[in-house]
Amino acid sequence: MFKIGIAEDDTKIAALLKSALEENDYQVTVVADGIEALSVFTAEKFDLLILDVMIPGLNGHQLCERIRVVDQQIPILMLTALGMIDDKVNGLEAGADDYLVKPFHLKELLARIAALLRRYQPIQKDKHLLCYEDLCINTESKEVTRSAVEILLSAKEYILLELFLRNPNRLLSRQFIAEHVWDINFDTTTNVIDVYINFLRKKIDKGFDRKLIQTKINMGYILK
Repeated sequence: MFKIGIAEDDTKIAALLKSALEENDYQVTVVADGIEALSVFTAEKFDLLILDVMIPGLNGHQLCERIRVVDQQIPILMLTALGMIDDKVNGLEAGADDYLVKPFHLKELLARIAALLRRYQPIQKDKHLLCYEDLCINTESKEVTRSAVEILLSAKEYILLELFLRNPNRLLSRQFIAEHVWDINFDTTTNVIDVYINFLRKKIDKGFDRKLIQTKINMGYILK
């Protein structure tokens, strides 16, 4: 799910934008002040920003310039009630990628957002990484980390963890685990699966407040 940040002080427009974007499966954060927006948008990870020009604190152009100091890649769409060419030029010179003049149709806004997200999708340099929260495995080097700390796993533990990471938030039955980590003829009446789950938990959950591998009694295990 793409995360979009909106800097807009008009509460009606902000509510409309938030509702429309959430209906189209975007995660939305709305901030009404330019100074607060700078803090929020540079502290959290967003996939796209929508900045209204006429906001208090820092205006949209100033906000865009400040954001560009720390992030050259994030797509930025400017919104304004102004229609003058100079205003558009100022926005683009401040670092905006696109400009939409109010009033606008939501369909056009959604189309521009989709186009910007396609254009600025990062190259998948890390496509060999499988991650869930702060837990990652590198399928090329076979390295495993949690919060950037390397974790050493046995071959079977690694295969088991990869299975969980490829099926996050999905309940995995003992039979499913047996077939994918061992083989279809594996005897599920033994406690080997439980033993390896316990091995894995001790290595990836020990010392962390959030326990990722959870048990559903008489049903299986889930990474969540």
